This record gives sequence, C-alpha cells and structure tokens, in this order.
Amino acid sequence: MNKKIEEAIELRESGECQASIERWKRLIQGDPDNGFLHYQCAWTHDKMGLESEAVPYYENSIQLGLDDKDLQGAYLGLGSTYRTLGEYEKSKSVFEEGIRRFPENKAMSVFYAMTLYNLNKHSQAMELLLISICNTSCDADIQAYHKAILYYSNQLDKVWK
Repeated sequence: MNKKIEEAIELRESGECQASIERWKRLIQGDPDNGFLHYQCAWTHDKMGLESEAVPYYENSIQLGLDDKDLQGAYLGLGSTYRTLGEYEKSKSVFEEGIRRFPENKAMSVFYAMTLYNLNKHSQAMELLLISICNTSCDADIQAYHKAILYYSNQLDKVWK
C-alpha cells in the first residue's frame, strides 16, 4: 500500500475524518478509476455521518471493481447507507445482490433484516435474524434449542391447536 493511502487511513482512524476525506478526494483525482480509493472515501464519509455524500463513492467503488473483501464492505456500506437515508427499496436491492454474491457473509444478512423491518416485512426479517443467531452463536443455550429455533423461524405466526 502506498504511503499516501496509509496516511489517509491513519487520518480516519485517528478521528481526523475531514482531512482524510480531502486526502481521498485528491487521490481519486489522480486515479479516478481506482475502486479502492472510492470505497475508502465512502467509508470515511460514513464514519462522519455524511451518508448522502458517501453514496456516490460507494456506487463508484462497486462499479469500478474491488477485491472480494472490500466489495463485501462496499455492499454492506451502501445498503446500510441507503437504509439510514430511508431509501429502503434501494437498500433491499443492494443487500440482495450482496447476499447473492457473498452468501457466507452473515453481517450482510443481519443488515438486510433491518431493511426488511423498515419495509414492514417483519416475519422475513425475524426469520433471517433467527437463522443468523442459530448459525453463528456459540451460546450453549441457543445451541441446545438450535433445531427448534430454526423450525419456528419461518412459522412465527402459526398457531398449533
């Protein structure tokens, strides 16, 4: 990683986000087709609570291309940012694409569940969360009821008489 990129990351990590953003923008001017730079700039905007400003950088980063690790972060960041901006359908689309490409990413499913909640798809959101809890928790009590939780995860409204 080059020194200028390392400095921009260090600025963000030390809380000097505005300086970091200015650095990312200069780096992007010099290499506008570098998806990694756009992703880092988006991330820094997000860290500052500047979600609207982060969106085009996330979109560009995905379009320009990233390695799998950063691409997962960009999908999660963009989907979450759309959700916080109240753009729930866009959030849903981003998460569905991200989950299709990276089904092993459990965090993306959890953030997707938040979007489903905002879209009043409460049953689907709960199902995803319950499955996620069962598949990721090491808690002995959760694991003792693993099969039951999975069984009920998509039948929360069913009443047995």
